[in-house]
Amino acid sequence: MLYFTRWKALGIILTALIVCLCAVPNFFPEAQVKTWPAWAQRRLVLGLDLQGGSYLLLEVDSAYVKKERLDQVRDDVRRTLRDAKIGFTGGVTVRNDAAEVRITKESDVQAALAKLRELSQPLGGLMGSSGQRDLEVSEAGGVIRLTVPQAAMLDRMRKTIEQSIQIVERRVNELGTVEPVIQRQGNDRILVQVPGLQDPTRLKKLLGETAKMEFRMVDTTVSPDQAQQGQLPPDSELLMSASPPPTPYVVKKQVLVAGGDLIDAQATFDQRTSEPVVSFKFNTSGARKFAQATQENVGLPFAIVLDNKVISAPRINEPITGGQGQISGSFTVQSANDLAILMRAGALPAPLTVVEERTVGPGLGQDSIEKGELAAYVGSILVIVFMLLTYRLFGVFANIAVAINVAMIFGLLSLLNATLTLPGIAGIVLTVGIAVDSNVLIYERIREELRGGRNAISAIDAGFRRALATILDSNITTFIAAAVLFYIGTGPVRGFAVTLGIGIITTVFTAFTMTRLIVAWWVRWKRPQSVPI
Repeated sequence: MLYFTRWKALGIILTALIVCLCAVPNFFPEAQVKTWPAWAQRRLVLGLDLQGGSYLLLEVDSAYVKKERLDQVRDDVRRTLRDAKIGFTGGVTVRNDAAEVRITKESDVQAALAKLRELSQPLGGLMGSSGQRDLEVSEAGGVIRLTVPQAAMLDRMRKTIEQSIQIVERRVNELGTVEPVIQRQGNDRILVQVPGLQDPTRLKKLLGETAKMEFRMVDTTVSPDQAQQGQLPPDSELLMSASPPPTPYVVKKQVLVAGGDLIDAQATFDQRTSEPVVSFKFNTSGARKFAQATQENVGLPFAIVLDNKVISAPRINEPITGGQGQISGSFTVQSANDLAILMRAGALPAPLTVVEERTVGPGLGQDSIEKGELAAYVGSILVIVFMLLTYRLFGVFANIAVAINVAMIFGLLSLLNATLTLPGIAGIVLTVGIAVDSNVLIYERIREELRGGRNAISAIDAGFRRALATILDSNITTFIAAAVLFYIGTGPVRGFAVTLGIGIITTVFTAFTMTRLIVAWWVRWKRPQSVPI
């Protein structure tokens, strides 16, 4: 156990040195680090509790989700019956979590039931195995009722939350922030933490937009004034402009191309006027629809609608067949960029409301850093003193190995661009204790071997060899606990689990390579007859 070939010793030293060097960028200003090569710019990211930032708690509008689902059921019922040429009277009404329709002819009731039952699908996931479905279809007196059960509504809400989290994450990442925390909280809320962002106004504006983008034709058969006086055609609606002053537009309800067909949007400058504009590009399906719409409506204005507000209403001068276009208006550089972000990220499935907002100032974060550093220093000094008093020279060896261990932890965290939080600092301090514990097991085993009558070199070799299984068992079980915390926990718990898990890996490395290598060099140099332990 005490013999190291030259190449093995060189490999251990180089591994430790390279990993430790990964922590070096953290000791230089960020502006200076950005001038280095890309591979050398990896550094620790401080969490919200250390560098300050914005904290938002968003709530998904459950009433909107419910209404959207019932409206979808109503439209599906109307379409299904019309396709089947089954007559119904009074239209399809929505009340009390259900859609109701009265069939005109009694002879068509069973056929209507069979068709409408096809709309009912089994719920996904674990609920699907229990036989639950997303619609319950029943009939009484010629009236067919399609009820959305509570389980189906909860499943719909879950999917809405998951989709919203993905879109919120894309929007926040477009801001250029580092390591935001975006996660579900409860049944209908989303937690957003953005370290380093001191002004959450722009973030709230981005996240508050549903960003439902639609391309529709402007109705030129009536003027906005006539529409405001009640002469609005049934297939059109009156919408206001997004930019001040509010300007009314009569826009047809038919959607020519939906925002879901967009694949890219970028803020650029118009080559003729040098004004900020937003260039967009459709997918194949959207390009085909847009080309057909512009070919059929040359000379007419069409409206670009975002969340029921008209962003722009340009005139179609010629067919646009390339699947690309641009939105112009009274944009600033930031507003054009924000619109491009919303278009790229996609539409939220439901509106989000800010129910809690906090801004952690950099001063409070600095105070947290100072207290965390103080705790780390005090804990480390006490451990160092204990090892020196208890194991003397071998305590020095252990302390050197622990110092290398901590440097390797910071190096690996920097290499992974991990986020360091206060619980993460606690994990590092705990790792110092675990690392020393490994050395304590080895040294106590050496003492036992000496009491058993072995000579110095034989006792040292046996101590390292026989403590190996015990140290591996204890560290593996702790690593399992850290892995469980990482996969089940969220936020600060995950930060603690990451530093603890990395610390365990580096502890095993330093205990069985670095400490052993140092002791091996000492044995080769001194050829001791006794062990100063």
